[in-house]
Amino acid sequence: MTTRLYIPRETTASSLGAEMLVEAISTEAKYRNLPIEIVRNGSRGACFLEPLIEVETFTGRVGYGPVQLEDIPDLFDANFLTGGQHRLALGSVDALPWFKQQERLTFARCGLIAATSVAEYTKLGGFAGLRAALALSGADVVKTVLDSGLRGRGGAAFPTGIKWKTVLDAEADQKYIVCNADEGDSGTFADRMIMEGDPLSLIEGMIIAGIAVGATKGYVYLRSEYPLTQQILDEAIANAAAAGYLGSNVAGSGKAFDLEIRMGAGAYICGEETSLLESLEGKRGQIRFKPPLPALKGLFGKPTIVNNVITLATVPVIFEKGAKHYASFGRGRSLGTLPFQLGGNVKAGGLIEKAFGLTLRQLIEQFGGGTASGKPLRAVQVGGPLGAYFPESLLDTPLDYEDFAKAGGMLGHGGVVVFDTSVNLAKMARFSMEFCSVESCGKCTPCRIGSVRGMETIDRIVAAKNEQERERQHLVLKDLCETMESASLCAMGGLTPMPVMSAVKHFKEDFD
Repeated sequence: MTTRLYIPRETTASSLGAEMLVEAISTEAKYRNLPIEIVRNGSRGACFLEPLIEVETFTGRVGYGPVQLEDIPDLFDANFLTGGQHRLALGSVDALPWFKQQERLTFARCGLIAATSVAEYTKLGGFAGLRAALALSGADVVKTVLDSGLRGRGGAAFPTGIKWKTVLDAEADQKYIVCNADEGDSGTFADRMIMEGDPLSLIEGMIIAGIAVGATKGYVYLRSEYPLTQQILDEAIANAAAAGYLGSNVAGSGKAFDLEIRMGAGAYICGEETSLLESLEGKRGQIRFKPPLPALKGLFGKPTIVNNVITLATVPVIFEKGAKHYASFGRGRSLGTLPFQLGGNVKAGGLIEKAFGLTLRQLIEQFGGGTASGKPLRAVQVGGPLGAYFPESLLDTPLDYEDFAKAGGMLGHGGVVVFDTSVNLAKMARFSMEFCSVESCGKCTPCRIGSVRGMETIDRIVAAKNEQERERQHLVLKDLCETMESASLCAMGGLTPMPVMSAVKHFKEDFD
């Protein structure tokens, strides 16, 4: 009897040796005359367990990890193909507390199936949302998204349904759906994980968006640093087209929708929607003035929905389970779930999908298991390189959009980076300004020049010979940050002051 093994074809697992494991296990099984089938699934999201191998047994899937090349002979000797005991044995991965405490909606299939298989995707509820959407009018599809409370998961948290309704109501001979997959924030990997582990959910979400507003063409703008993601997405798009879900007759509905990938060139600023559109049109990635909004005059001057990967990949869940079901998760105006990406100095980093409302402390302690170094936690940055630095005293802040904003931070794309007591926040604040100066598109003066002056001012603060000079430079930095925040054309310059001033506010001793 042939035994099925699941070994991730995913960037994190691959960087830790998954590809070599596939070859070694195949060779060892052939030598021992044991028939096996290796399925290339996505990652479950527990980065600290990668490479994670799961074996299909009579009692269910049994996990082993993290597996190294030298472990292979021992695993075979321990009869791991039948779920045998071994020091790396994890039992049922679903039963591990790290997974049991999660509420996986968007990532429900991630790591469970062969990533690009239409058959396996459909077996676990895939395209059920599309079928439900095809039975509705465009206006009713948009209303369902509105009723779900889904907000943009790329960072801005703008209500998705409102953006869709604007495009639906716009008169045009052509409309577009654009997926912003230019995931460039430090400590974030949710977009990549869903594209490598369940890419058909993104494809289905884009099809539903197209049908809702009358768009027949979609583009995925993918960051250049994701070559494996591109391969997997290409396969998934080809498989979806072959199965009749893309093309001139989507699922036999008579409606058309085509999809293709466009690769970015490594510019952080192209994560901003108008810069992304400029780049898609073959121009230099620079901010556009708003208005007009992309929803009215976007790609090639046509009405365009621009949503990020997680937003679009969540749409099928809403139509499969119902808007009310999705809205039953979360609290206040922050409804549904968010895939938090926990990294930095933690023992158990990875992707944790939870409903809005748990605290930052719960996320770090229940899932992260404390710092990897064993030193006390000192700071946490949430929301990417432009997010605020929170001290230990703010760890009980609930993780939702409104409460986090009240505390002086932002959730952004859900990246959470932990630092221990060895961190110097003056250096981190300077890095924020340096990052802005390097990645600025250069169109507006506050961002282009302000970031350079910010680095110089922080250097003067740290080098100050007396308290009077130091305080004078602190006032200059505060004034500079206020100018960048209020006068920059986009969030690049407008948000750079957030990590800088939060570092000054909570960790001023590092600047002395």
